[in-house]
Amino acid sequence: MNLHMSKLDHAPDRDEATAALELLRAWAKTATPTEVAELDPAIARLLPDHALTNYPDLSRVYPEGFIVDDSYKATLPDLQNGPSSLIKGAKQQIQHVGISNFRLPIRFHTRDNGDLTLETSVTGTVSLDAEKKGINMSRIMRSFYTHAERTFSFEVIEAALDDYKSDLDSFDARIQMRFSFPMRVESLRSGLSGYQYYDIALELVERAGVRKKIMHLDYVYSSTCPCSLELSEHARSQRGQLATPHSQRSVARISVELDCTGDCLWFEDLIEACRRAVPTETQVMVKREDEQAFAELNAANPIFVEDAVRLFCAELQADQRIGDFRVVASHQESLHSHDAVSLLVEGETFAAESIDPKLFSTLVHAG
Repeated sequence: MNLHMSKLDHAPDRDEATAALELLRAWAKTATPTEVAELDPAIARLLPDHALTNYPDLSRVYPEGFIVDDSYKATLPDLQNGPSSLIKGAKQQIQHVGISNFRLPIRFHTRDNGDLTLETSVTGTVSLDAEKKGINMSRIMRSFYTHAERTFSFEVIEAALDDYKSDLDSFDARIQMRFSFPMRVESLRSGLSGYQYYDIALELVERAGVRKKIMHLDYVYSSTCPCSLELSEHARSQRGQLATPHSQRSVARISVELDCTGDCLWFEDLIEACRRAVPTETQVMVKREDEQAFAELNAANPIFVEDAVRLFCAELQADQRIGDFRVVASHQESLHSHDAVSLLVEGETFAAESIDPKLFSTLVHAG
């Protein structure tokens, strides 16, 4: 079949393209590597088992002085942002696609100590239309860096979200920032103090044009089992038998939607609300008098995991700055080889028919 592309008055169909490919392969089998390279080095890719031998010699020296100009950039392949014809699998909308654990230093306002610069892990995602192949994920990082030098707040998160939502032409988006927040805590009786670190995440979610601001806090405390306490006291009073109730390190993850029409809910405010609900927070600096005080504090506040989520709930309900919320608690038993867990939700923001199968296993204090 003779093909003269300059004389074609129509777009070649698949049969013509197949014939042209076979003709090219037939010629390349008898051509020298130099002849192939002079015509087009890419032809080597069309030859089974000859891709390397037919390619010209390539430079193995890094080109220090090579400059990328606009015309060169225009030739670079961009498969991730290619046409819908490149989509693999179902042409289905993806609710969230983006980056996770992108880290950079961010400055935060605090209630008591001015500004703090903390290493922050960012997760940024956008929705992806069913007809789009993918997104340029580096744009999410570039958008965030644009605003990272400013003192951080939800307003700056919103500015970053606006940028990459616009850049990526998406309709829904989410930014979440995780960091460890230090707060100085006094000992119970010795007068010492030390820094307690709290895992906090700020989240901005936009869905169908509606934005929600959410704060997450992991609060670590000790829980003394009420049943074990009563049984220990029974052994003491009835038989003169020394017995100790079991208690364990426990973690509650508090997630709250912020009502931003009024006063600010500071990190410290939410931490102190947790302390009021469950005062047996784990200690930082401990001398003997503090250890004895902690034992007394636990005995005065024995709680089951059901009690814990309800106590947190009462504090959250009393704060007008908080809208919907969720409390997830895990008492990591010292008696049993399993944990006692509970989940309480108020409002639609955190309601879900299904939960992550590993949700409760993430409630650990990593130190």
